[in-house]
Amino acid sequence: MKKLTILLFLFSLCQVFSQEIGILKYSGGGDWYSNPTAIPNLIKFCNQNINTTIKAKPKTVEVGSTDLFQFPFVHMTGHGNVFFSEEDAENLRKYLTSGGFLHIDDNYGMNQYIRKELKKVFPNQELREIPATHPIFKQPYAFPKGLPKIHEHDGLRPQALGLFYENRLVLLFTFESDLGDGWENKEIHNDSDEVRLKALQMGANIVHYAFKH
Repeated sequence: MKKLTILLFLFSLCQVFSQEIGILKYSGGGDWYSNPTAIPNLIKFCNQNINTTIKAKPKTVEVGSTDLFQFPFVHMTGHGNVFFSEEDAENLRKYLTSGGFLHIDDNYGMNQYIRKELKKVFPNQELREIPATHPIFKQPYAFPKGLPKIHEHDGLRPQALGLFYENRLVLLFTFESDLGDGWENKEIHNDSDEVRLKALQMGANIVHYAFKH
């Protein structure tokens, strides 16, 4: 209990004094390291456009590590299998319920796996769709129709799904959108400037929400 109290205190200090983004490393064989240019590009966009001072280079953090508590915002992506041990799930739950925020961007293929693992984190919750009226779609950029469509995948409508703790959105799962593709260097996916701007602006909204709530 004493160790957890110290961790929560250190985490609160990080929220006040540090603006840093973590990339979540997980087990199971999925490519947690995919889209390597995405987060650096998003950080650059945020620092230039919404007055953040986030460190330019994100850091890799393992889901079961106490280092997780250093980051107010953690990003997770991939195409395949995800596995959380019970210790991983407990650590992630403590992180989220003590003020942390996790954005999971399905890069196509992780949906069926991540849903199962999230039940270990919040056994009594189901992912629920976040309405377009939620603050995450309003500031600093307006998305009156909700999550934008960036990459076609299966041609399904994009969905922003969330888990909540004490009425605070603590986990955002973006599905059938693939924001990360739009954050990557232009030559990788050849997305238009308009599509890339939508992706970056939505990403800025997520960062803004995570740092403010």
